[in-house]
Amino acid sequence: MPGDAHSMGEGWETRRRRGGGHDWTVVRLGTAGTVERAEIDTRHFKGNAPGSCSLDASAAVTDLPPEEGEWHTLMPRTPLLPDTRHVFEGELQPSPPVTHVRLNIYPDGGVARLRLFGRAT
Repeated sequence: MPGDAHSMGEGWETRRRRGGGHDWTVVRLGTAGTVERAEIDTRHFKGNAPGSCSLDASAAVTDLPPEEGEWHTLMPRTPLLPDTRHVFEGELQPSPPVTHVRLNIYPDGGVARLRLFGRAT
């Protein structure tokens, strides 16, 4: 969504996990390009922010998310703080142009906004 979230209800919140694993979501970029900066905003999630996250990226020829083996690491697992706007640039690994980005949160929690900045190819 555009703009800042004004409450937890304007973000993405997952259900608490009782077992192993993690939650994730996939976004399709407006056009193929390289990601140079990522913002992961956990503002308003004070008691339910994920402990860490990672970003995977892929280039696909369709609108559908790529298959599991077609993803590469854009940002390795990185700690997150609650109620904080995180900006990542140096943590991002160089990649070829991509069309989809997957945000993985560990193990679960809430994210107010995910913003990706880069260059179209």
